[in-house]
Amino acid sequence: MVRVNTYTILLVVLLFGSLSIAHGQQQKIGYVDTDQILSEMPEYEGVQQQLQVISSEWNSQLKKMEEEINQLKEDFESREILYTEEQREQVQQKIQKLVTEREQFMDQKFGEEGEYFQKQKELLEPIQRKVFEAVNIIAKRNNFDFIFDRAQNTNMLYGNQEFNLNEEVLQELGLTLNESSN
Repeated sequence: MVRVNTYTILLVVLLFGSLSIAHGQQQKIGYVDTDQILSEMPEYEGVQQQLQVISSEWNSQLKKMEEEINQLKEDFESREILYTEEQREQVQQKIQKLVTEREQFMDQKFGEEGEYFQKQKELLEPIQRKVFEAVNIIAKRNNFDFIFDRAQNTNMLYGNQEFNLNEEVLQELGLTLNESSN
């Protein structure tokens, strides 16, 4: 019985000792909003414009394909009773072929591995790398233990403005924060 109490007391002393040590080592935390930082960068706006041009061209092609499909469907429905069985099958096959081609085009351009996302990655990666490097420089210079990204609805529900590092990151990138963005 005495042995159990000794172990219990020793365990409690060690537990409180480790808690007081951990409490003494406060960690420095900051956050950034990379969406806001990127929006302040002129090269990001250029990338967005390039992607918009590409996207518009492809969307225009998709719209033309859709219009062609719809026109064929309308023609088929209005003349269906005039067609022979063989002609019906041919028109339906042609419509299905166009639908398949449109879906393939859409997947090729906008799918998960599509050209749009590959181009987006290619164009954004150097800009994102610059932001990441600036954040790392600030983290090391100011001895931050953690820096979180508040962009894209991450799980940070609240951040005191005191710990917002956007302005420092923009300064590191040679940019200034627009007052309207703050």
